[in-house]
Amino acid sequence: MVLEQQGSNLSDDPTLERSFRGHKDGVTSVGFNTNMKQLISGSEDGSIMLWNFKPHLRSYRYTDHEGPVLSVAVSSTGGIIASGSKDRTIRLWAQNISKSKSTLIKAHTGGVRRVAFTQDSCSLLSASDDKTIKVWSVAGQKFRQTLSGHSNWVRSAAFSGNGQYILSGGDDKTVRLWDLNQRACVHKYFDHTGAVLDVLFHPDSICVMACGADGAINVWDTRTHQLLQHYVGHTGPVEAMSVHPSGDLLLSASADTTAKVWDLREGHMCYTLQGHSKGVCAAAFSPEGDYFATASADASLLVWRTNMTTARATTRAPQPSGKAAAGVADPAPEAGHGGRQEY
Repeated sequence: MVLEQQGSNLSDDPTLERSFRGHKDGVTSVGFNTNMKQLISGSEDGSIMLWNFKPHLRSYRYTDHEGPVLSVAVSSTGGIIASGSKDRTIRLWAQNISKSKSTLIKAHTGGVRRVAFTQDSCSLLSASDDKTIKVWSVAGQKFRQTLSGHSNWVRSAAFSGNGQYILSGGDDKTVRLWDLNQRACVHKYFDHTGAVLDVLFHPDSICVMACGADGAINVWDTRTHQLLQHYVGHTGPVEAMSVHPSGDLLLSASADTTAKVWDLREGHMCYTLQGHSKGVCAAAFSPEGDYFATASADASLLVWRTNMTTARATTRAPQPSGKAAAGVADPAPEAGHGGRQEY
C-alpha cells in the first residue's frame, strides 16, 4: 500500500485496516452495513458477498443473480439491501442476509447499473441500460414512476436528501436533475466530455457532483446551475465517488488503479491511495465517515481508517475558488469566465 500526500493540512493520514478477498472477478460495488458489523459487495462474478469485520465470523456469498452484479445499496433505516444486475433484475434482501432469500423485481429491459435508497429508506431507484430510471416504494415493492430522457445507458442515479429530486448521469455525457413531483427533468449539465459514470448530491443538497470517463470531477450549484469546481488529477476514467458525511471530503475511485481524497472546502487533492493492482471500481465512506472502503477489478476490497480530523459537525457547501467556506456556496462566477475552477 502506498499513500501520497498532496499539500494536505489534515492532521492524520488514512491507514489501511483490512483487506478482503473472495470474489472470483472484479468487484463493482461496495457499501457498509449501517450497524458497522459488515461490508457488502457486488461483483462481475454474479455474486453478492457479506464480509464480517470480526475475524472469527465467516463471510457469506449469494448467487441469486444470473449475471454480473453492478450495484449494491444499503438502506439507512429499513434493514434492507438492494442489488442491481446485468441480468436486468433488482433483488431486495433483509440485512440479516445470511438467513434470508431475496425478493425479485423485474421491470427493466436492460441491465440495472445502479440502485439507491432515499435517506428514509421508503423509496428505491434503479437506473438501467434501457435508458430509464424507475422509482419504487420499498414497502410492497410498488412501482411509482419511470423517468425517461437519456439517449443512452444510464450509469448512475442518486436521490436528494429530501427524496424530492433525482440526479442521473449516463453514456450520453449528460447529468440530469429530475423533480419527482413534476415527473420531469428540470435541468441538464453538459460539462463532461465523456460518459458520466457516477453522480452524487452533496449532503446539504445545494451542490451536485459527477465524475466520468473524461477523468474529471465536476461540482455544480443547484440554485444557479453554475459549475463551481472542476477537479482533474486521475489519469484514467473516474468510476465512482463518495462524499464524507461532513460534506468536507470527497473520495474518488479510478481505472488508473488509485483512489484519491479531495478537500471540497479548500478545493484541492489531499491524498492518493495506491493499494490495488487493477482499476478501482467503487468507493464508499461508512455512515459516520470514520472508515472508507475501496473495491477493485483485482477482485479485492480494502477498508481504510479515515483518520482525517478536518470533518466538522456542520455540513458546508463546496466553494468555487478553493478558499475556506463562509457557510454556504458563494455566487457562481460570471458565465463569461466559464464558471470553471481547476485543481
